Formats: sequence, structure tokens, C-alpha cells
Amino acid sequence: MTLPDTQTNRIDLKLVAEMVQPCTRVLDVGCGDGALLALLAETRNVDARGIELSREGVADCVTRGLSVIQGDADTDLADYPDDSFDYVILSQTIQATRNPRLVLEQMLRIGRHAIISFPNFGHWRMRSQVFFQGRMPVTDALPYTWWDTPNIHFCTIRDFVTLCDVIGAKKERAVALDAAGGKVGVNAPWWFWNLFGAQAVFLLKRSRQA
Repeated sequence: MTLPDTQTNRIDLKLVAEMVQPCTRVLDVGCGDGALLALLAETRNVDARGIELSREGVADCVTRGLSVIQGDADTDLADYPDDSFDYVILSQTIQATRNPRLVLEQMLRIGRHAIISFPNFGHWRMRSQVFFQGRMPVTDALPYTWWDTPNIHFCTIRDFVTLCDVIGAKKERAVALDAAGGKVGVNAPWWFWNLFGAQAVFLLKRSRQA
């Protein structure tokens, strides 16, 4: 099912929502103001829960009538039992975690599937700003300057693929988006996505079920 454009202005959220099966249990980690949770609840009829670090984000979610608690992805996912959810989502947040590998492993432990979206530091615009200007990149996908960014673990699409291989995560679906929000060649090799994808969305599953 393709979601209507009026639901959200962030194309990665629409892609994430389309990867979620209806009537499932979903945890959105780092859910922000609850835009994705609200979209999922409205269009996919899911049991939507969230965890958010900022008090402002939690307050926004509660105002929307969403079930969200304040918590830290780096430490609090360990409190959830195995297979608590069908999907655990981390949208544009993995680069801000202190231990991305541990967070991803915890997501795949507590969820049957994990969905991760992130900005691609290997995009050609990023490379050109470093090479020609000698500065840390500032783009639509990564709008912060180096001194005020919450991002501490930048990665490329190829880096993320390597992490998936290291922890034994099965890649069920992956989509790269260019700077305009269009899909980069579906059957293109990873290096092509790495060069022309401004961001990516991955649907993962444990390679071996417990």
C-alpha cells in the first residue's frame, strides 16, 4: 500500500510505514514528536509504542494521544523482553547513538524485524564538501554544524551493510533515496547507492530465529 503524500513530508517515514504490516506491534525508538507513530496508527492500525530521550518530544507525543515513554536507546532497550514487538524502528537516529552496534543488536533481539533509516555520509555532496571546501558537510540530510550536531557516529551505506553482515542481520529490503527524495536505482550495486543515495532505509531480520 502506498501512503498518501498528505500524511507526512518526510519521504523516509512513508517508506518505513509501507514496510510495516498492518495490525502488528511496533516500537519506535527515538520517536521525536511522534509523526511516524501517528502515521502508523492511522494508516496501518498497529499497536504503536515509542521511546524518546527528550522531554519535549515525549510531551508532543502525549499531546497526540500516543503511548510514549522517556528513555535512552543506548541503555533502555535492554529492559525489554525478547520478541516484544513485530517491528522496532530507528529513524534518522542511529548516528546519534553511543553504541550503534549494541542498539541494532538489541532491536533485533526485542523485535522480529528492525527498520533503520539514516543519512548517508558517503553521498557525493558530502565528499565534495570535505574535498573541495575542507569542511564538515552541512546538507539537508545532515543540517547541523560540527559544533552543535547530535550526530556522533556518521556512517555510509556501505558501512551499514558491513555492520549488518558482522552481526548476522538479514537484509530483507533496502531503499536508497537521492537528495530530492527519489529512489536511487533499485538494482544498482552498493557502491552506486553509496555515491548517489542521500539517505537509506533498511528492513532487517535476524538471520537465525531463536
